[in-house]
Amino acid sequence: MSNSKLYKGSLATIILKLLSQQDKMYGYEITQKVKGLTKGELNITEGALYPALHKLEAEGVLEVEVVRVDNRLRKYYKLTEKGKIETVSKLAELEEYIKNMQVLFNPKFGLE
Repeated sequence: MSNSKLYKGSLATIILKLLSQQDKMYGYEITQKVKGLTKGELNITEGALYPALHKLEAEGVLEVEVVRVDNRLRKYYKLTEKGKIETVSKLAELEEYIKNMQVLFNPKFGLE
């Protein structure tokens, strides 16, 4: 199910959640963390990740810190204050969405 359209709509939320758990991360680190957490089920491509990161940065949700690592520049992404608020909001939206999907696909779930 890797790179499914279902996951694509959640990419920004996935990024925000990971960054809320760690102070800062660079792009490749994000892709590997997701791959590890999902046991390889979800592989985020650079073509999907970087546009999402740039969009979140443009919205003021992320800020970039450039650090020299092994004679190369590495961009670390971290949440801004606005990003921390946005993360809480996005996670609440996702939780509500998941709850609604569970009710739709398993009506008994909603009766409990």
